Amino acid sequence: MTSLPADDRLLSSANRTVLRKLAVMAVVMFGFGFALVPFYEKICQVAGIRNVFQPDRLVNENTQVDLTRKVSIEFDSNTQRLAWSFKPLENHLEVHPGELTQVVYEIRNNLNRRVIGQAVPSYGPSNAAEHFKKLECFCFQQQTFEAGETRRMPVTFLIDPALPASVNTITLSYTFFEVAGTQATVAAGKGS
Repeated sequence: MTSLPADDRLLSSANRTVLRKLAVMAVVMFGFGFALVPFYEKICQVAGIRNVFQPDRLVNENTQVDLTRKVSIEFDSNTQRLAWSFKPLENHLEVHPGELTQVVYEIRNNLNRRVIGQAVPSYGPSNAAEHFKKLECFCFQQQTFEAGETRRMPVTFLIDPALPASVNTITLSYTFFEVAGTQATVAAGKGS
C-alpha cells in the first residue's frame, strides 16, 4: 500500500469537509421546503386569505334565506392570452342572501390543439369574497379541453346572509389561464 502525498491527503480531507457541508445544506433545504406548506397555510389563515381552489365549507353556518333583501350578482369572464370563447350564460342575477343559486359558464377551445386551463375567481368588492360561498365550481380543478371542444360548466353558490348591508352588488369575475408548461409540451410533441 502506498501512502498519499501530503498535498493529496489535504485535498481529500477538504473534499470530505465540503461534501459534509453540502449534505447538511441539502438536509436543511429539504426541511425548509417541507416546513413552507404549513407556514404558508398559517400566513393565509392569519391574513384571511382563503384557498380559492377548494369548495367553501358551510359547517355550522346559518344559511337561511333572507327574503327581505336582494343582492345583484354580475358575472364576468376573461381569458389570459388564450383563443377561447368564455362567457357566462347569464350576465346578471338578483338573489336573496342564503338562497342556493347556480349559473352556467360556456367555454369553447378555439385552438387546433388540446389545452389545459385553470380558472381563477376574483370578486368586487374584495370584502364580498368571504361572503360568496361556492359549493361547486369549475375553478376547483384544472380543465382539459380538446381542440374545438365546447363545454358548459356550473357554479353553484350562495351569498352569506352576514354580507354587510352596504354591499348591494357583487361582481364575480373568472380569468382562465393556460396551465404553465402546456404550450411547451405540445410544441415539443409537434417538433419530433
